[in-house]
Amino acid sequence: MTLKKTPVYAMHLKYHGKMVDFGGWDLPVQYEGIIKEHHQVRSKAGLFDVSHMGEIDVKGEKSEEFLQHLVTNNVKKMINNQVQYTPMCYPNGGVVDDLLIYRYSTSHYLLVVNAANTAKDYEWIFENAFEGVTVKNVSADYVQLAIQGPLAQKILQKICDTDLEQIKYYYFLPEVHLAGISCLISRTGYTGEDGMEIYFAPEHAEKLWEAILQAGGNDITPIGLGARDSLRFEAKLPLYGQEMDADISPLEAGLGFFVKLDNDDFIGREALIRQKASKPGRVQVEFQMLERGIARSHYEVQKDGQKIGWVTSGAFAPSLDKNIGLALIDRKYAEDGGKLDIMIRSKPVKAQIGKGLFYQKKTRQKG
Repeated sequence: MTLKKTPVYAMHLKYHGKMVDFGGWDLPVQYEGIIKEHHQVRSKAGLFDVSHMGEIDVKGEKSEEFLQHLVTNNVKKMINNQVQYTPMCYPNGGVVDDLLIYRYSTSHYLLVVNAANTAKDYEWIFENAFEGVTVKNVSADYVQLAIQGPLAQKILQKICDTDLEQIKYYYFLPEVHLAGISCLISRTGYTGEDGMEIYFAPEHAEKLWEAILQAGGNDITPIGLGARDSLRFEAKLPLYGQEMDADISPLEAGLGFFVKLDNDDFIGREALIRQKASKPGRVQVEFQMLERGIARSHYEVQKDGQKIGWVTSGAFAPSLDKNIGLALIDRKYAEDGGKLDIMIRSKPVKAQIGKGLFYQKKTRQKG
């Protein structure tokens, strides 16, 4: 199978990225090492190629009404140039995907979806679209770069013609110039740090990649998929296919804040109302390993020799210097301080449920 390549591919080779097959894409898992890259983003800044993500345009006078029906969050509360995170559900309450909605106007939205789900999401959105609403997969029209870390804005400002301070958390500017290149810039990201995500035409990919690295000098380096995952996990940011999927509802995944059950009717609402009323039998918990061992995704969780759930995400957290994880388990075992066994190579390894075990996000919540 021929792997797909992003327009930044030549830059990954230039900067000695270790390339891997990531869902059919040829992408760098690391450059200088996952732990080093992780600390780089927490302390200074890192540059990510996330051009494999999918983009879907929704246009038409009923776009707002349609998206309100399609997703669990309240689209009608958005204003122009705002970004919203939301799950998108099946009628049974399982998750099709989690995505970002960018609102240009009530008749034009850009949806940013997970790379592996782009085709599936497009088909689902297209099938459910209202009459007069047009849905178009525009993924090929965009390169997406992310610059994350405490120095991200300072670095980007050096090549930007607009004051980036005006972009509040989860807002965007649709027309900004970076190194003379027209871009959409949002204050969003997937690391738990302040930063920006940048969308622009593919033909400028290499030029802007180089311009950002040059502007940052010793304060920025390219970052691979390995550190992207360790950063998102450590900040307790959910990953589709692990924290949620077609069989795990957003309520079970701890994403109830993004499910507005008092909204207008949306796909999956009735199932989620019933689930909330009866309390989900499975709940997400945080845990810390008490013995040596790293809990990996899908490892079985036991209590007194009986299976009570499984690990959704687990890893060593570099910034916290401890082994932590998230698990979906039977509600009756979910009390704070409760002991669990994580099955690692068929052997029980002790862990303890806790709260506040993860990295405290440093995003700009108030702009």
